[in-house]
Amino acid sequence: MEILEFEEENEYIEKVKKINKEKKRKYYILTMGCMLNENDSEKICGMIEQMGYEKTENQLEADLIVFNTCCVRENAEDKLFGKLGELKKYKKETGCIIAIGGCMMQEKHIQEKLYKSYPYFDIIFGTHTINKFPEDLYNAISKNEKVKDILDIDGNIYEGIPIKREDKIRASVTIMYGCNNFCTYCIVPYVRGRERSRNPEDIIKEIESLAKEGYKEITLLGQNVNSYDGGNGYKFSNLLNDVDKIQGIERIRFISPHPKDFKDDVIEAIKNSKKICKILHLPLQSGSTNVLKKMNRKYTKESYLELAEKIKKEIPEVVFSTDIIVGFPGETEEDFEDTLDVVRKIKFEQIFMFIYSRRVGTPADKMENQIPENIKHERFDKLKELADRQTVENNVKYIGAKQKIIVEGKSKTNEKMLTGRTETNKVVVFEGEDKLINKTIEVEIFKDHVWYLEGRVV
Repeated sequence: MEILEFEEENEYIEKVKKINKEKKRKYYILTMGCMLNENDSEKICGMIEQMGYEKTENQLEADLIVFNTCCVRENAEDKLFGKLGELKKYKKETGCIIAIGGCMMQEKHIQEKLYKSYPYFDIIFGTHTINKFPEDLYNAISKNEKVKDILDIDGNIYEGIPIKREDKIRASVTIMYGCNNFCTYCIVPYVRGRERSRNPEDIIKEIESLAKEGYKEITLLGQNVNSYDGGNGYKFSNLLNDVDKIQGIERIRFISPHPKDFKDDVIEAIKNSKKICKILHLPLQSGSTNVLKKMNRKYTKESYLELAEKIKKEIPEVVFSTDIIVGFPGETEEDFEDTLDVVRKIKFEQIFMFIYSRRVGTPADKMENQIPENIKHERFDKLKELADRQTVENNVKYIGAKQKIIVEGKSKTNEKMLTGRTETNKVVVFEGEDKLINKTIEVEIFKDHVWYLEGRVV
């Protein structure tokens, strides 16, 4: 793995820009999946806009259509193929360029399906070749040929790729790529490769630049951020301490850590920081030790609860969010009850719940005792009912409390109201003047709803 500069692609940016000169080209991008995919899309948008395209939210007026795919769940495949089906007539009528990238393109059976059933695409590119998008686009336009640009080996890290962020207050910064954990349900290590960490100097430089642009909140991204390795003994805790010192940055978040790698030095860094948000994402996946072993998660129900208690003891104000998979192969009613037991004990502030979805190429796909869909959905509904009830209970503690929020803009559902988030990621709506947008203010919470809180400016 090498860390390289993006410079060589500038030649193709200029070539496409020349082709597009005075043509008012538009592009449409659809991002599926996680925050890492969203961060990749920001880079794709950055390159596209330098090539002379203007963004549109209507795919049926676009000259370039990009799908950045996810392969974690089956419904992402259905969504992609549905979108491609909608575009067949538009492609024939307009000759627009269709480019498909992301995790799904690293899977050979998906590539085969595209060539067989949707052959009117122009470009497919993988997770390791995003940096070459300008070259791929130039070849598709100038040579009128289908471009396949996919590496089956781990890619290099490229610094200096243009990036276009829609949000002007919050920014995500990828600190590492890939994963070494090989959880049996997960396709990510196969499509994003082994762990590769960016140099700490490059990360700090990017965040310092964001601070100068007025960004106040940073989210550090990686499949397993707490196994970040900056070289020469520089660990994730060192990075947290250094980001904490950057002037202008008011909040620091990170996702996703792995419970097995949550060491004392990281807890200490969070404890000593006034900027690191005291809501920690601690993926559980299952509360059953038996299921966790089958998942290859390398911790037990007991060790997870001990870790949460240890963090709580060191940082009393901390709250947790988590990921849970329901219906993993072989999950019994007793196993599922163990998951509910952990949820009751931790009282998570937020739970991201998923019904287990088989992924071709993963060990779990070949496991016996696959759970029937009706049982998966019954368990999911039961977990959701408990989570929703806990959300209501958790919200009570905010009533009458003063919360510091970063004002993000107008509420999407009421133009007369502004909106922002607490440190614990709770959405707050309140009456206020537009001049408060982008400011950090204090509000007093006076009313709670399941998914948001109402406040007044103090």
